[in-house]
Amino acid sequence: MAFKILMTGRNRKIIAEDISKHIEDEIGCETLGCQPLKSELMHVVFTERPCVIIILLNGESPSEVKIYDMLRDYMRVHNITVIVIANDEDKKTFTFHTGLEKMLFLPRKFSLTALCEKLAELKEENDTEESASMFDEFEKPPQREFPRKHILAVDDDLIQLSLEKDMLSDFFEVTTLNNGKYVMRALEKLKVDLILLDYLMPHISGYEVLQTVKSDPRFSDIPVIFVTSVSERDIVYKTIHHFKPQGYLLKPVSKPEMIAKIVEVLG
Repeated sequence: MAFKILMTGRNRKIIAEDISKHIEDEIGCETLGCQPLKSELMHVVFTERPCVIIILLNGESPSEVKIYDMLRDYMRVHNITVIVIANDEDKKTFTFHTGLEKMLFLPRKFSLTALCEKLAELKEENDTEESASMFDEFEKPPQREFPRKHILAVDDDLIQLSLEKDMLSDFFEVTTLNNGKYVMRALEKLKVDLILLDYLMPHISGYEVLQTVKSDPRFSDIPVIFVTSVSERDIVYKTIHHFKPQGYLLKPVSKPEMIAKIVEVLG
């Protein structure tokens, strides 16, 4: 996979113009850019699959910083590093109002040479656990006293994934995937209690994902709920009869309906 670096944040245009070409020349990688908007960020992250995400902060409010929570799912499944360039106040806001588990912080007045050296390290190792002295240690949010059930939502429609996460996040830990081929990787890395699975997806269908999950003794006991459109109902009935998932929901799904079904299946 090509080593891609995504730059985002309110300060992106100012700083990116100065450092993008330098990084590309020094590291031999591709740099991407996008506005700090949830829909645009989701699209770029899930389609381009960057290896490093650089967030350039400049006085964002708590609500603006909150959009970066959507990166958590991508970080859990893929080996990436998030570098946050911020002053002390912005760092404090970012840390308090996001739930990201692994970040490297860099002050606004930073050495471009040192940044390129760190990026070269990450390119070579792809998933480093070490930090250069210019970075803070990895910071983790406090653990909840009572862990919530973990839902893995799989759908190729990013809008549908966003809706499902919004509906469920008050009650469950939710990880989203927009491609069924990453489900087994996610199950190996995460403790998943239930899978919400779209039926009709490109590359690998929900039927094939279900078949793969159920054939692996490590994960065969994880309950699966199909989330599918009415037009696919007859096909889903046949799949239910053969592989016996724990249930299905027809799109569009209301929040009470989805939560009730999940609670019912989890018992």
